[in-house]
Amino acid sequence: MATIFWKELADHLGSRRFFILSLIILVVAGTSVYLGIRAFAESPQTVGEHTYLLLFTQSQGGLPSFLSFLAFFGPLLAVLLGFDAVNSEFTRGTVSRILSQPIYRDAWINGKFLAGLTTLSVVVMSIVLLMFGLGLFALGFPPTGEEFLRLLLFVWVATVYLGFWLALGMLFSVLFRHTATSALASVATWLFFTLFLYMIAGVVADQVAPIRADATAANLLRNQDIQDFVLRFSPVALFEEATLPILIPTYRGLSLLALLTRTDVPTSPLSLGQSLLVGWPQLVGLVALTSVCFAVAYLVFMRREIRAS
Repeated sequence: MATIFWKELADHLGSRRFFILSLIILVVAGTSVYLGIRAFAESPQTVGEHTYLLLFTQSQGGLPSFLSFLAFFGPLLAVLLGFDAVNSEFTRGTVSRILSQPIYRDAWINGKFLAGLTTLSVVVMSIVLLMFGLGLFALGFPPTGEEFLRLLLFVWVATVYLGFWLALGMLFSVLFRHTATSALASVATWLFFTLFLYMIAGVVADQVAPIRADATAANLLRNQDIQDFVLRFSPVALFEEATLPILIPTYRGLSLLALLTRTDVPTSPLSLGQSLLVGWPQLVGLVALTSVCFAVAYLVFMRREIRAS
């Protein structure tokens, strides 16, 4: 498996599509740091204990934060690494030749998945270190130990999140023989979870618990609970809910007061362990989705008939 892993890793890191998408994400990371530093310059009182974490969650001037951008566009990078991982080998007729060597099927597909996951982890870690460096150059003081640990945890959660989309792309690559079909299926799934499901959640909530002019706090809360329940079927929403407690230490989820005011309840910062407990259910959901998606792709590929061309 090590030979397949290193070969696939070299292919990923040297591909043009990987370079283009990584460049886009790097530009957005630099822009996020620049906007965050401008916000600190305009409001010096915001510079405090968790300044470096604000670089990843602060948005300004109509541009989304780095967290929102990664949640929305990060899956594209993962899907592009996986949508043709298997069916392109069948198209070129190289699968039978590779597996005729002393290489097991499971080692081949496991090596491909681990190489893609390592590539995504390298990309996320590189961007985080770049934002650290730019922040250190602009702010003039280093991050605290807790900030560094929180961002390492964020890198791990982001890798799991992107790993789900990589496994999804590989699943479609196993199910469909044509790369165009697997690419369309992957993009359609991405659009459904990032756009359409949010609209569906609002429609379902308004139908089940409509909000009228004389709506009470209980009606508002039930409407929001229904929306949250529907959105929990989306890995995008799970990723955001899992990372918000890590990057925003004062985040405790939404309460009734936050629902009525549409703002987070001001609270004292939580410790790293407590923040992890807040987002632990969503994190477990992400790990489960990633495991199930890759397990299905693994089983389908292991049962697939491979003939020499």
